[in-house]
Formats: sequence, C-alpha cells, structure tokens
Amino acid sequence: MFLRQSLLVFIGLCAGGVIAAGVFAFLAIIGVFPRVIGKTGTSRHILLYETVIIIGGIFGNVLDIFEFPMLFGARGLGIPILGHLVLGIFGLCSGIFVGCLVMSLAETLKALPVISRRIRLAVGLQYVILSVALGKLFGCLVYFLGGMGS
Repeated sequence: MFLRQSLLVFIGLCAGGVIAAGVFAFLAIIGVFPRVIGKTGTSRHILLYETVIIIGGIFGNVLDIFEFPMLFGARGLGIPILGHLVLGIFGLCSGIFVGCLVMSLAETLKALPVISRRIRLAVGLQYVILSVALGKLFGCLVYFLGGMGS
C-alpha cells in the first residue's frame, strides 16, 4: 500500500512538474518575460528575474495543492481593510500579468498590424487598444460591483 501511494505521489509530482515547465516555456516562447525585461530596461537583473519566476512557480503550485487560510478580514485578524488591500494588490498584479500575456500573444500572432490594415487605421492604434482595455475594465467593474460575481 505504501509503495502504491509513493508511486502515485511520484507520478503526480512529475506530471505537475512537466505541465508547469510547459506553461513557463510557453510564456517564454511567446515573449512575455523578454518583453517585460526589455520595456523596463532591467536586463542586468536577469538572474533575479529567473529566480523570481522559479520561486513564483513553486509558490503557486504549493498554494494550488494546499489550502492555506488567509488571516485577513473580519474573521481573521479583525482588520477588514487589510484583506481588501491584499486582494486589491493581488488583482492588480494578476491584471498586469494577463495584460502582458495578451499583448505578447497579439504581437506573436502579428494581429495588431493586420487589424490596423483591415480597418485602414493610419495612426491611433494605441487609442484603440486603450479603449478596448478600458471597456474590459468597465465591464469587470459592472460585473463585480453589481453583485453578479457572487
């Protein structure tokens, strides 16, 4: 019985590691990380980027497997504003990541030049992108603040 459980744990960890490596390879291939490094001008800290990406992947996997209680809010530490602050910071970071991922995919697929040629847009493509992002933001605010997400 112990041998069987150990084998299942080993296979599960190996499968999770392969999938996580595939996701990170996908993110690296489409250019999320190099684009962020290039835009911020912090290429001299490449080892720090690699370390943080690896630690983030490990930490994310651990949080996905184990459920740790978050001690924020009314039932935790009794400081509700702290829970809202942590949730806001997490939401901001997640939004930035998703935005970088989407823009990297769009650039990889060369979708933006095709769209601008099809709608005959000579200048102002950045405003089109900004309006799409603001529309998405407004839609999310209506959805969540309107009580539809709960």
